[in-house]
Amino acid sequence: MANHKTIHEKLNELAYNMWWAWHPRVYTIFRDLDRDLFRQHGRNPVAFLKHLPPEVLERRTADTEFHARVDRALRQLNRYLGNTQTWSAKHCGILEARPVAYFSAEFGIHESLPIYSGGLGILAGDHIKSASDLGLPLWGVGLFYREGYFRQRLDESGWQVSEYRQNDPGALPVRPAKVARGKEMGKDLAIRIDTREGTLHARVWEVAIGRSKLILLDSNVEENPLEDRQLTARLYGGDRRTRIRQELLLGVGGLRALYWMGVIPAVLHLNEGHSAFVVLEAARQRMERDGLTFEQASRFNATRTVFTTHTPVPAGHDRFDPGLVEQTLGPLRDELELSLHDLMALGRVHQNDDSEPFNMTVLALKLSRFANGVSSLHGGVSRNMWLDLWEDREVDQIPIGHITNGVHVQSWLAPEMHDLYNRHFTPEWPTRQCAHKTWRGIEDVEDEELWETHRLLKVRLVAFVRERLKRHLAERGWTGEQLEEIDTFLDPEALLIGFARRFAVYKRADLLFRDIERLARLVSDEKRKVQFVFAGKAHPQDVGGKELLQQIVTLIQQEPFRGKMVFLEDHDMNVGRHLVQGVDVWLNTPRRPMEACGTSGQKCLLNGVLNLSILDGWWPEAYDGRNGFAIGDGGAHVDPEEQDRRDREALFDVLENEVIPLFYDREDGIPRRWVRRMKRAIRTLGWKFNTDRMVMDYAELAYLRAAGGQLRNPRRF
Repeated sequence: MANHKTIHEKLNELAYNMWWAWHPRVYTIFRDLDRDLFRQHGRNPVAFLKHLPPEVLERRTADTEFHARVDRALRQLNRYLGNTQTWSAKHCGILEARPVAYFSAEFGIHESLPIYSGGLGILAGDHIKSASDLGLPLWGVGLFYREGYFRQRLDESGWQVSEYRQNDPGALPVRPAKVARGKEMGKDLAIRIDTREGTLHARVWEVAIGRSKLILLDSNVEENPLEDRQLTARLYGGDRRTRIRQELLLGVGGLRALYWMGVIPAVLHLNEGHSAFVVLEAARQRMERDGLTFEQASRFNATRTVFTTHTPVPAGHDRFDPGLVEQTLGPLRDELELSLHDLMALGRVHQNDDSEPFNMTVLALKLSRFANGVSSLHGGVSRNMWLDLWEDREVDQIPIGHITNGVHVQSWLAPEMHDLYNRHFTPEWPTRQCAHKTWRGIEDVEDEELWETHRLLKVRLVAFVRERLKRHLAERGWTGEQLEEIDTFLDPEALLIGFARRFAVYKRADLLFRDIERLARLVSDEKRKVQFVFAGKAHPQDVGGKELLQQIVTLIQQEPFRGKMVFLEDHDMNVGRHLVQGVDVWLNTPRRPMEACGTSGQKCLLNGVLNLSILDGWWPEAYDGRNGFAIGDGGAHVDPEEQDRRDREALFDVLENEVIPLFYDREDGIPRRWVRRMKRAIRTLGWKFNTDRMVMDYAELAYLRAAGGQLRNPRRF
């Protein structure tokens, strides 16, 4: 059939499955048609094809090589979709009929579908991609944000300005979800939820992500009043009413949407507390179907519910007052046959404390039987944080385990590194990435080959940084010589350290700047040059984070930092991809133990970039003394200021005495001891810190138990 399709039909078929997001050779088919137009439309194949002049495709009609590339990509996609010999088919057969439903407030699949803000969403995107690669039946459930997360712009003073742009569903790889049961079968799906203020309506979009599916609920429909049409306008925007109604739509609306699509999940996986209302809707459906009481239904559903908490700070968990809860959940509460007091008690640590607000994380913990943090350290932090929920237990008996996060290898590995692995690893290495021995092949790579591959990626990063700086500064009125100066920024041969993450105060982006004289000496050494590239957004309501960002942006425009330290505006997955592939060192300076995991460092290690990090999040599980660098000894002082002082001193010490000398210690122009450390990082960490391993862990430790299946290798959760 494919041979009878036009080239435009074939390209559309590829564009509407986001499998291309982790297959660069497919992605470049679109890019190579018109690079400028492709970038202009946000590297979004669907929008790009809608605006591609017909004559461009007409010229390609006679291009046999281009046709071959498209046909080969379609064959690969169809083979991928039709493959039944997957890991999940062998080990998780029980999920074939009743899949996993994975609820998350954000999903980072690709920068062209901007419904993510940062680590939580990108983790969710990587999770769904690995589920697809493993053949594990999984449906993602999220919200369609018409304006997404904000676009970052800096004004002349370096102050962050938030801008929002409309996401047009017609220009994205989304299609209307269809009703699969009842008399409305085949029609576009719309769901409704009754509240005390009236009925909330939403349409549902569907996205194909390899073998996986993602549905997105959208409240921007005519049936809603203007206020409710704006509910899904922005990710993490609006007031408490907006937030609770978004979460009602995600949890309650999401499960109802799956039901009408004919999907009855065996497992409910809640990625953070935003989606916790799903446990109430699951109880309602079971009460209606089986005639159970709420207690019976919720007890049964708890055994099939998995809850992952990501937030190590008590203030980061959503809380709502009784009036807002009743206003939003009142009709559902009636159906559950609960009093307001009993409903509030489900979200309170102290059930009878009427002054305590409703906590979404507490609800999720109470009504799930599988709960986990996202690193070993974070699991311990979470057990201590929620100790009062289990007053009769010691902290080590609190039923919150951990599954350490990973990253999706194919999404974050540079194509050049992928080619290097193909040359030296076993041919089937992508499907065996969770085995120790798979990564031993890195030791067979000549130092020169690995270093030259890294240098190529670094040169590309420097070019990307300069081009992006020019574009943003030109928008602010820079011209001529001012823009030409940017071509002198960053030396591709000098040590380049990257820092890119959310500008929350606890992440301490300014740790180096707290000894400005010492930092000035560091960047002024012409024999052993040190450079930095920063990126990241502060939440629009985080004044402290925005002030911190402004301070750094202002400082690095002054001598001696100018040109040796740069800040990239509007951090997104595209910026992140370039950074994690091209810097020499990845810097991470959170105040321990406030980093739940920190997956950006895992993306780096795949590309041979060395981590320089506080022993927080995933790094205590990873660092062995020879596969990166540690800041401090993992201790934490009761006085935050004293802890910051100690960590600052430790950071400068490791830079001056370990990182810089090792990088500039050359033999035949190659930093061989540095390269040995790169190889060790890849060999000792690549097999473990990927989302294939993570999803396998969820399947074996939680999903199969929740679905009533048997574990292949039972392990402590």
